[in-house]
Amino acid sequence: MNGFPKPIADLMEQFGRLPGVGPKTAQRLAFHVLSMSEDGLQALIQSLTTIKDHLSECPVCGMWTDEIPCAICGDPERDHSMICLVGDTRDVVALERMQRYRGVYHVLGGVISPLDGIGPDQLRLRELLNRLLDDRVKELIIATDSTMEGEATAQYVAKLVRQFESMAVTRLGHGLPVGGDLEYADEMTLARAFEYRRPI
Repeated sequence: MNGFPKPIADLMEQFGRLPGVGPKTAQRLAFHVLSMSEDGLQALIQSLTTIKDHLSECPVCGMWTDEIPCAICGDPERDHSMICLVGDTRDVVALERMQRYRGVYHVLGGVISPLDGIGPDQLRLRELLNRLLDDRVKELIIATDSTMEGEATAQYVAKLVRQFESMAVTRLGHGLPVGGDLEYADEMTLARAFEYRRPI
């Protein structure tokens, strides 16, 4: 980033640390900030400050929230007999968009990934086990990603919760997307589609 004044170079460096932001995007963002009005810049600064000062993890499910407990855990209309296990808050948002699931969630705070130094002890598994002691819980739906890490986490959790014999443990089905063509599907997706087939 040679040739730029230090304040711009520093801002570009900070933007470059964000996931998915390369040098060109970092440069564009830095110059966009430079061209913002004073009001716009103050609003951005306020948002960045607020997100750290006013958000915390829900003590029940672990989702990022600005109220305690979060709106989902605190909603008496939700079905607290079903807990959907996800990796992080973004997964909750994605599942809520479908507007079909009325249970509650448990956010692990990541997935098991030895290469990244994340083991079971770094995840919110103890909190999950404590929640499963509640006799109201009848089903745990494991909804981790279908990556190697997500699958390893799902298998680990499934073994961990076997002690709760009266509770159903399910995994989100994986397979062909709606509107997808067989010829363009990869081998793993096709294998999963066969594995999770069901009667019609």
